[in-house]
Amino acid sequence: MESAKVIDFQSLTENVGRFSLRNKTFLIPEMNRIGAHLLAATFRGFGIDAKVMDTYKGLDLGKEYTSGKECYPCQITTGDILYFMKKEEERLGDAFNPQDYVYFMPESDGPCRFGMYNKYQRIVLDSFSELNGVKIGSLTTRDGYSLAGIIEKGRVRDLRKAAYFSMVVADILDRLLWRIRPYEKESGMADDFIERSMHVMEDTFETYGANKDFDKILDKLDEIIEEGKTIIDSNIPPKPLIGMVGEIYLRTHVHANQDLIRVLERYGAEVVNASVSEWMNYTAYDRLRDARIGFRLNLKQLRLGPMMEHLRKLLGFGGDLFYQEFRQKQIYKRVRSLIDLAEDHKVADLENILKEEDLFCFDVGTEACLSIAGIVEYARQGYNGVVNVYPFTCMPSMTTSAIVKPLMNELRVPYLDTPYDSGFQPGREAATRTFMYQAYQHFKRHGRKKRTITPSQRNQISTS
Repeated sequence: MESAKVIDFQSLTENVGRFSLRNKTFLIPEMNRIGAHLLAATFRGFGIDAKVMDTYKGLDLGKEYTSGKECYPCQITTGDILYFMKKEEERLGDAFNPQDYVYFMPESDGPCRFGMYNKYQRIVLDSFSELNGVKIGSLTTRDGYSLAGIIEKGRVRDLRKAAYFSMVVADILDRLLWRIRPYEKESGMADDFIERSMHVMEDTFETYGANKDFDKILDKLDEIIEEGKTIIDSNIPPKPLIGMVGEIYLRTHVHANQDLIRVLERYGAEVVNASVSEWMNYTAYDRLRDARIGFRLNLKQLRLGPMMEHLRKLLGFGGDLFYQEFRQKQIYKRVRSLIDLAEDHKVADLENILKEEDLFCFDVGTEACLSIAGIVEYARQGYNGVVNVYPFTCMPSMTTSAIVKPLMNELRVPYLDTPYDSGFQPGREAATRTFMYQAYQHFKRHGRKKRTITPSQRNQISTS
């Protein structure tokens, strides 16, 4: 690939946005491995040629075309798309046509730098004359990641429902892995089983997702869970329970976080990571919250037009959130009747935690809202330690650390910050081992039963 000399900045608006995916190859970056593959399978069920790109193989390319000031996920995903396109050029030769591809890179509101990834990557792609025809498909948190415009209007809602369903099932498979791997009868059994199960669920979603035949999907999930239970060695005693929060990409991308969950398991942990669905629920909740505030303000001022517009948004986002939480609760209820997996957090409950303890505010936004409240909830539930995973210099996660570190000290719950970039920090292994020693001591003193925070501890939270 040869770099072009001139960059057309008009491309930032013309070639980043919503594009029809019909007759295109839809390229999905691998953040959460299972989630990305089930999402791609769901899109294929709707007749869209969706592929999950190899990840981390192009990291050197990503580092070459970034300055180092960007956060780590930007480097990884930039490398992923450049590596994929390089391989496609080699594979197809003269038949390669960049206009056949739409690269998926959503965005969120600031102050997180994630909102600028697709703009920056547009500039990078346009710097190669043979890649400036590649479109970047971008969904945004401003409308709760609406899928309007990428598929026929009559199928948008069905695709959204099936896509969300695939995310929850992917979360379940991840939590099943983390539940059985620390107690597997033979090393490697759980990984092999989950990999096979992911491919089974890919076929299932591709076959049944477009028709919203969710019962058949759940029937197959039941079979997987029953088989997974047979991998558990009942003679292995319970282990310290560790909760994980943080920036969504880093905490779910095993290469980026240097397979942290496996490292913690090696030192005796059972880990529960925050889910991808939690973020989707948060975006709908946050837009609903904004619409509710806007409606009240315009009602007070008797501004009928803006009031009705906010009412429309209120009903729309309210319906999205209701459906998502209903589906999520339905799936977890069914799954938990078969195996004791950790339930997911309800976003409204997380906001209430922040209000009760006066720790942070949803008005500020970012994943800090979820991470801070999630950590407090883990502590309330008697987890034996909490880990905060994030890109080096990530502002929301450093805010989380500044707030919860003294709080965890007061509650005597072990806490570990794990910032990541492409390097290996000296002392990280020692810090992880020390953290797990503390978690084991907490486990010996308190076990893993749900504990109630005392009034004095609540006062400590409020004054920390």
